[in-house]
Amino acid sequence: MNLLDVIKENARKNPKRIVLPEGEESRTLQAANEVLKNAFAKIILIGNPSKIISKANEAGLTYINQAKIIDPENFENVDSYTDLMVKLRGHKGLTKSQATELLKDPLYLGTMMIKSGDADGEVAGAMNATGDVLRPAFQFVKTLPGISVVSGAFIMIIPDKSFGEGGMLIFADCAVHPDPDDQQLAEIAVATAHTARSIAKIEPRIAMLSFSTKGSAKHEMVDKVVSATKRAKEIDPSLQIDGELQADAALVESIGKSKAPGSTIAGNANVLVFPSLEAGNIGYKLVQRLANAEAIGPILQGMAAPINDLSRGCSVDDIVNMIAITANQATK
Repeated sequence: MNLLDVIKENARKNPKRIVLPEGEESRTLQAANEVLKNAFAKIILIGNPSKIISKANEAGLTYINQAKIIDPENFENVDSYTDLMVKLRGHKGLTKSQATELLKDPLYLGTMMIKSGDADGEVAGAMNATGDVLRPAFQFVKTLPGISVVSGAFIMIIPDKSFGEGGMLIFADCAVHPDPDDQQLAEIAVATAHTARSIAKIEPRIAMLSFSTKGSAKHEMVDKVVSATKRAKEIDPSLQIDGELQADAALVESIGKSKAPGSTIAGNANVLVFPSLEAGNIGYKLVQRLANAEAIGPILQGMAAPINDLSRGCSVDDIVNMIAITANQATK
């Protein structure tokens, strides 16, 4: 059983309520049908009910009748959601009439369903830009306690089983934050550890990457990684983490022993935290293409509730997989 099968099976054991704000979008409907057919999440679709049902019938999507469909133009909880929005953002000038209007936007409505406890997670982005998906999440769901930054992780499945956890590694941040400072980088490490446990079901061994290993080079960019490693340990003293480490020292046992003797992470890492988005994005794409690795993600991490963003070029399978991942994130 491969990792995605394991993720789906874990989701099936405790199905979560996943809201799909793009409920009228064709790929989203097909994905929702597949998820409901296999019973690894409870689906909430936001959109015009007649359009959703008509599209589902035309496409032969017989399981859509198991989904809960929410009409943003006629929603029974609009008053309580509006009151909550004003309570949370009134100090920013949000009025009740403005909140009522925002709730007609499925992305805001989906976010408020999570904030109100009526949904456990959200997947969107098949037809909306990342900024539009994340804006309501930042405003109302916010980040986890002690975490100020949202980041994106990829689970990399590599044919060579000698690396990471039997060929599995987690890379971050590869998707969101361009240039984290030392505190933000530490928080990314902590959030990625949570992803390792909740999604990959592995105990993280985190390497904080740099172009230097244990003082082999002097630069402010190295100093940032050293400081981030220290701060991550302060946030979570239980973390198995070391840095700064070069990538080869993190991944290859013989090189790790030579460059960082005594380190329990060097040569044994299964989580790689990159010093910048530039490095992380380049790194995962190189491994994906040159090593023929499977890249699962990006998985958004650091939010107070699981909200994941899709590429607008995503496939039906991509949406199905992300729903399963989001359901795993929602399992405490």
